[in-house]
Amino acid sequence: MSSWKLVQKAKDILKKERGTVQKKWGGKITVCLLYPNSYHVGMSNLGFQTLYRVLNAEDDVVCERAFLPEPEDLQVYRNTQTPLFSLESQKPLSSFDILAFSISFENDFLNVLTLLELAHVPWESRLRQRGHPWVIGGGVALFLNPEPMSDFFDFFILGEAEEVIGEFLGVCRQTLLNQEKREKDHFLIDLSRVEGVYVPKFYRVTYAEDGRIAAMEPDSGFPRKVKRRWVSRLDQFPTQSTLFTPDTEFKEMALVEVNRGCPRGCRFCAACFVYHPFRNRSLSLLESVSKDALVDEHRIGLTGTAVSDHPQLLPLCQSVLSQQGGISLSSLRVDAVTPPLIQCLREGKERTVAIAPEAGSERLRRMLKKGYREEEILKSVDILVEHGVSQIKCYFLIGLPTETDEDVREIPHLAKRIRHHILSGQKDRRKRWRLVLSVNPFIPKPATPFQWTPLEEVGELKRKLKMIQRGIQGEGGMEMIHDLPKWAYVQALLSRGDRRVGKILMA
Repeated sequence: MSSWKLVQKAKDILKKERGTVQKKWGGKITVCLLYPNSYHVGMSNLGFQTLYRVLNAEDDVVCERAFLPEPEDLQVYRNTQTPLFSLESQKPLSSFDILAFSISFENDFLNVLTLLELAHVPWESRLRQRGHPWVIGGGVALFLNPEPMSDFFDFFILGEAEEVIGEFLGVCRQTLLNQEKREKDHFLIDLSRVEGVYVPKFYRVTYAEDGRIAAMEPDSGFPRKVKRRWVSRLDQFPTQSTLFTPDTEFKEMALVEVNRGCPRGCRFCAACFVYHPFRNRSLSLLESVSKDALVDEHRIGLTGTAVSDHPQLLPLCQSVLSQQGGISLSSLRVDAVTPPLIQCLREGKERTVAIAPEAGSERLRRMLKKGYREEEILKSVDILVEHGVSQIKCYFLIGLPTETDEDVREIPHLAKRIRHHILSGQKDRRKRWRLVLSVNPFIPKPATPFQWTPLEEVGELKRKLKMIQRGIQGEGGMEMIHDLPKWAYVQALLSRGDRRVGKILMA
């Protein structure tokens, strides 16, 4: 493939999209929004789409997109030395004022360096001079812990971007739309005064003899603590799909965010703490947004950090159903599985429902603050089967604090009891069913009660996965899926590391 075919491929992608925004560049702040993974993954991310919509809503801002090229395209970029370009205008990324990365997962950190390399933009902030784009970072992976990436970004937006964008653009207008653009440090000083903006170069880290961080001190005049920003009234910022393409995980579906935060406080879950406090969108707004979305799409995917805890989830689903729309939910809490809700989901053509026991033993579930009794889990399965759900997915974690082999053995034991309830509850014995166990390593995350807990050794994680696999062997209709334990090790390093991790990424 030659470089002109890369341009043609971008144009072909645009032809399949609905909702693309294309603007003329003259006299505007130009932003390229980058997702450090494939187009398929990035376009399935509602936060990424929301930023695209919010930025393009500003008359004096042009926001375009770029993604990590597919492997075959990556080779062409490198072989031909073609600079990475944006999707909308096919302009080189180096010609934009701002390169804005939205990062949801730590394992995508290395892809940031790949994208900068392809764009012919220096990796390190200290090496970028006047004429280079500003490189900024946001997304939950970064506001959990930006330090491993602090050498590569000029600044970070910590928290929910909708709350910061207006003030951030105000500073950009003073500088980027000015004929006399000020020096980089002056711009960064102005930005550091915006609450929620973190500029790493103004903070000095010192290390003790044992390698631990001894202190992190701001330069004179800079805040000691950068506060996370959050949207107090979610209805001010409706969040739903605005770009549609068949090349995503959610084709023919519009995603609608119903809430942020979580009232449960599960000890392992970062979402409970970094999206605090718990906030719901109003039923009236969600009904209106869903109605508009169903003009173009057939299904509504309800998303959020605690969808099951929305107090009006059932009326919302009934509203979507009354407009002949399908309904999809990412997962349900065990105690949210009720006959009226499941009946509604089934009428909305939902065939798969996921629940999250998280641990096989009741002792471990209580320790995690997910203290479901086994009877409650099995009762939820009975309700699902009774209403014709043909695929049930159960999420489990291994490598949890205080976990014993007995706790691990309880996972296949519980799975077999679930299987028994599926078989005994089926009305039509000829109907095919499936029970999927998604078993993954517990990864300690910053800002959670378990942030200082050691990660289980990779060898131990592999052993426990084999225990579970042996425990369900020969059980028809049941399968286990899991991530590779080695990636848990990498993710734990990236999520809890300090600035020295950046040196590893550059090695």
